[in-house]
Amino acid sequence: MASASVKDVAALAQVSVGTVSNVLNRPEIVSPETVERVTSAMEKLSYVRNEAARQLRLGHSQALGLITLSGGNPFFADMATAAEDAAAEAGFSVIVGNSDERKDREAGYLNLFEELRVRGVLLSPVGDPAARLRQLRDRGIRSVLVDRVSSDETFSSVSVDDVAGGALAAAHLIETGRTRLAFVGGPSEIRQVSDRLAGARREVETHPGVTLEVLPVAGLTVQEGRAVGEAIVARPRADRPDGVFAANDLLAVGLLQGLFITGRLSIPEELALVGYDDILFASASVVPLTSIRQPTQLIGRTGVEILLEEAADPDLAPRHVLYQPELVVRASTASP
Repeated sequence: MASASVKDVAALAQVSVGTVSNVLNRPEIVSPETVERVTSAMEKLSYVRNEAARQLRLGHSQALGLITLSGGNPFFADMATAAEDAAAEAGFSVIVGNSDERKDREAGYLNLFEELRVRGVLLSPVGDPAARLRQLRDRGIRSVLVDRVSSDETFSSVSVDDVAGGALAAAHLIETGRTRLAFVGGPSEIRQVSDRLAGARREVETHPGVTLEVLPVAGLTVQEGRAVGEAIVARPRADRPDGVFAANDLLAVGLLQGLFITGRLSIPEELALVGYDDILFASASVVPLTSIRQPTQLIGRTGVEILLEEAADPDLAPRHVLYQPELVVRASTASP
């Protein structure tokens, strides 16, 4: 059975095709009685709007694209929810993609969003996507980086000062008497990871006698953190760090599992641990986790607001919103 058309709806409602179009696109200029008659006809005919044709006429859709680094990280889930709320208030929807920290998947989503003619893209990138984002901009699709600053600052961004956050984490560990620090994070091409490490290094360099060991991982996951925790426990006691800064809370939760489950290493007496993001799991873990908090909701909402402003006025200069992180102290770093 063929799908009902706009002409079918107009005939049943006894109005013009133009009136049906107005009900679909500008209902505020149509009388309530006519709107009711047209929508009733649509329901009877099971009419489905041809969004693809509408996009061709307008040159864009009423959707925004959002690409996160990790679909399994509650930080990005919370940020996406805030972005969806802000977009809905402006009459837009959000299509969410997860790059899983892979450049090929990120590129695939950018291609898809271009094909879908989204109004704009929010992106937490794996590497440096500036060249691809310039191509999208030339085609009328604006982009805003979230949780990252662009390398050449030609694209707007909403982020947190991760260098300051890394310094904050290291400073707290040092203040609790830790001198053999370790940083767990990776891959290093993820800007957030490298910035957090840079901040920790900067702080350590100002404290003679304090060392910082880097323990790289392949991804920012619980599984990777658990493996590092088990490796630390397997070391001779004198070779273990006494303070660990994890690049995100998922790694930190995994570290807790690897360190704590054997019962051979006590936290925080023998090892203090700091995570990053302050996700819900941080406060609910077996040892409540000290973490560096980011304003997750603000990042998502502000990113959408800037993106819609630039979509409406392409001549706007790029904006860079930089929030400051906050240390949240819990049981995993109590003084020895």
